[in-house]
Amino acid sequence: MTDQQTATIDNTDNNLSQLTDQFINGTQKDQLQLIPQLMTMGEGGWQVLMNFLQSSDADTIDLVRGKIYGTLYRLKKPITEEFIQTHFPDGIIPLKSERNIDYKPLNQLLVEQKFQDADTLTRHLLCELAGEGAVQRKWVYFTEVEQFPTTDLQTINALWLLHSEGKFGFSVQRKLWLSVGKDFTKLWPKIGWKQDNNWTQYPNQFTWELNAPVGHLPLLNQLRGVRVTASLFSHPAWSQDNS
Repeated sequence: MTDQQTATIDNTDNNLSQLTDQFINGTQKDQLQLIPQLMTMGEGGWQVLMNFLQSSDADTIDLVRGKIYGTLYRLKKPITEEFIQTHFPDGIIPLKSERNIDYKPLNQLLVEQKFQDADTLTRHLLCELAGEGAVQRKWVYFTEVEQFPTTDLQTINALWLLHSEGKFGFSVQRKLWLSVGKDFTKLWPKIGWKQDNNWTQYPNQFTWELNAPVGHLPLLNQLRGVRVTASLFSHPAWSQDNS
């Protein structure tokens, strides 16, 4: 090995060590920004992220853990695939359901950032929560929303939050709704569902990527009015949020 090669390795090791220290001791914002840099450091950087993921709390919605898990998942290298399959085969949060619904497919679509497919599946899952009648008609009544199990709504919402760096989810939309005084006419343009007083056309005018407006996803059919959305935002699942 030449002196130049040795110096390059030493410099890489020093950079990785500095990045690791910054990541471990950084704020959530710092950590989210440092994840892509650690990924460029090769197996050393991946190992730092895998160690962090394995040692952190699995029962909380942690946006840093969500981004790490998704980034490692999409890398699809043998070392990361084995790690995920061994330690997190079903994701990084418990997929709880009072109706015995399998939320692994939704988790996988969101991890892979297939947001349009995840949105379609989310609407189907809400119909499934509402019952066979809703599944057949492919939409729900506001009175059915009131009967949704809190556990299931929280699971669906947690997956959207976790795999969007906190940008998407019913709870995000609800907070924005509260911030505009529960005025839906102000909410729609804020989350990109209306432009110049015209409804955003499905699917091509919606943004199916993380650069969408905060609260843009998942979608609800507003052409049927606001009662379903109002019922969803008033559900006891969000009782710990500001109201």
